[in-house]
Amino acid sequence: MIGSVIGDIVGSIYEFDNIKTKDFQLFQPNMCYTDDSILTFATADWLLHGGEAADYYLKYANADPYPMGSYGSMFVQWVHKANRGIVCPYNSCGNGSAMRVGPVGWAFASEGETMDAARRSAECTHNHIEGIKGAQAVAMCIYLARNGETKDCIRKSVIDEFGYDLSMPVNEIRRRYSWQGLDGCGNGGTCQDSVPQAIICALDAVDFEGAIRNAVSIGGDSDTIGCIAGSIAEALYGVPAAIYAEAMAYLPDGYAHVVCDFEARYGNNLIK
Repeated sequence: MIGSVIGDIVGSIYEFDNIKTKDFQLFQPNMCYTDDSILTFATADWLLHGGEAADYYLKYANADPYPMGSYGSMFVQWVHKANRGIVCPYNSCGNGSAMRVGPVGWAFASEGETMDAARRSAECTHNHIEGIKGAQAVAMCIYLARNGETKDCIRKSVIDEFGYDLSMPVNEIRRRYSWQGLDGCGNGGTCQDSVPQAIICALDAVDFEGAIRNAVSIGGDSDTIGCIAGSIAEALYGVPAAIYAEAMAYLPDGYAHVVCDFEARYGNNLIK
């Protein structure tokens, strides 16, 4: 799951100050984990200890209410209502469901179980069909990658199952993409306008770091696209030990323990 966190941290300073180049210092002192990582930790905690995913998202949001970049406005409203005992989804297709799903891809022995858990992780808030689809697509990529499927197989599976267009190369996306989606005709904060791009950033790389650089360089919702691409890239390529160590240094002890506990049970793809 550390791949999600690394992509989030590296993208954190570019979310509202996009860059259009892969040439940047990977880690910088002013970077930080954001709400993307916090809710990824919540997903991991849910998978470790069971219960309802919504309870963990509420718990983590209450414990860390003002992260860098802040939570999405609809999620904040959900938290306020949930604290009053009103826990109901809000039909969101936002990419929050896809950025927090990474641990699901590591936790199950079958694709069916993975898809079911991805759905459950999403639908407690993001019960729009696109919100669920985005979470399932990311989880499926991770599941297939960690089980040794080729990038061509993963690409075909995503296209066949979810109908995403994964044909555009990263260089073309970089030229045409922004917070307003491709060619200004969408919304880069939604699953449908950011998950396909993040998947391409991971699949079109040759190593983990390259996937993160691809994701940040296309612009838009940089921390979330980085988080999604990083979650897939970890399973595809492995995370270099030095990058792993740098990312862990950004985390307080409580969050670092969640990473360690999750990876002790479900594994990771760490390379020396």
